[in-house]
Amino acid sequence: MILLHGLFGQLSNWDHVVEQFGMFYNIHVLSLPIYNTPKHDPLFFLVEYLEEYIKENDLKNVILIGNSLGGHIAILYAARNGGNIKNLILTGSSGLYEYANMNSFPKRSTVAYIKERIEYTFHDPAIVTDELVSQVLSITTDTQKCLGVLRVARSAQRHYVADLLPLIAAPTLLIWGKDDRITPLHVAREFANTIPETKLVVLEECGHAPMMEKPEEFNFVLQHYLN
Repeated sequence: MILLHGLFGQLSNWDHVVEQFGMFYNIHVLSLPIYNTPKHDPLFFLVEYLEEYIKENDLKNVILIGNSLGGHIAILYAARNGGNIKNLILTGSSGLYEYANMNSFPKRSTVAYIKERIEYTFHDPAIVTDELVSQVLSITTDTQKCLGVLRVARSAQRHYVADLLPLIAAPTLLIWGKDDRITPLHVAREFANTIPETKLVVLEECGHAPMMEKPEEFNFVLQHYLN
């Protein structure tokens, strides 16, 4: 099982998944090198990073789980390497549409602004801790990291995946927050209508990162699906 975080994501985003599934699966939580991507096609650099990681670790029949940008990368991998994917799990995935006003982050990296933008990610703003704000602020106030994030975000918006979705052979599960404002529910329905073998589960009162905001529900749906 490989877990892929989003653009501002942290490995800790997947703590609840690792806690529940770690005894039963060989789990790999990848730290995507978003801050060190080349100027040319950084999105595909990240896809190739995933391909190389899977090859080096000789991973077979992979359950690939991606949130937001991580879902985008997972889709591209699955379209290129379908024979090695047992299941594809997408949650709040980009690749068709996402709302993210990235250009404002470098100009307005104050604690208050970053807190407001992170709260927009969730249905319940109480999810946003001081630690989470500090983590994101440390990215947006670091020139190299911020440029890396902007490069990847712009590359992702240049490489939408609608034409690749019919090529995905792996059984696919979509776990989506009903109140996702970054990749709204209509995006999930378009994924479901285009990927050949797909199940969509919608979580109530949940935003863009269901594995963080509704961890018990997320894990229950994932467990039931994998069983």
